[in-house]
Amino acid sequence: MEGEEKTKGGIIIPDTAKEKPVEGKVIAVGSGKLLENGKKAPLQVKEGDRILFGKYSGTEVKIDGEEHLIMREDDIIAIVE
Repeated sequence: MEGEEKTKGGIIIPDTAKEKPVEGKVIAVGSGKLLENGKKAPLQVKEGDRILFGKYSGTEVKIDGEEHLIMREDDIIAIVE
């Protein structure tokens, strides 16, 4: 879907400023988020899932010369089926 061309205040948003989701593949997952009651929340994503996430989400790391993103499950916009 196309984003808004203009804000409510009348500011025009150029195409270069619009954030578009990026697609990636989950290669590893952790054990889940630790809740306040001490239990772990089950993860919604699993290895091999194709996901959409924001352009500036996650932290870039280089492992064995390959670039990866480490991100929280909250940063994931959608799981692509």
